[in-house]
Amino acid sequence: MGLLDGLAGQVLGSMLGGGGHSAQGGQGAGQLIQVVLSMLQKQPGGLGGLLQQFQQAGLGDQAASWVGKGENMPISGDQIGSVLGSDTLSNIAGQLGLAPNQASGALAGILPQLIDQLTPDGQVTDQHNSLDGLAG
Repeated sequence: MGLLDGLAGQVLGSMLGGGGHSAQGGQGAGQLIQVVLSMLQKQPGGLGGLLQQFQQAGLGDQAASWVGKGENMPISGDQIGSVLGSDTLSNIAGQLGLAPNQASGALAGILPQLIDQLTPDGQVTDQHNSLDGLAG
């Protein structure tokens, strides 16, 4: 997961005002990925369930772009917060040791790329919706 670790480090570094190259930034990057993967594993319906939440919030085009083979559309931290809800966002922020607005910004930076990496064939499969599929 070296590519994702580097990406997460850059996202966290920019959110915290640094370059993301410190030891803490590297540790935080891995932690960010683990938190996101854990969130996906606990999500009812797995990745498909999370994508459905984005669609219900009016952000289906963005979510579909992350799965598809084209360019990933951006999303804001506020939009992430509206999809996940304040309880989930506060929980994630607590795990990362960040303020909720920093956590939502970090998620906005990493989630499109992570979903893109998890769906290299441009579609969500049943494997993506199970704990075993995301653990690999």
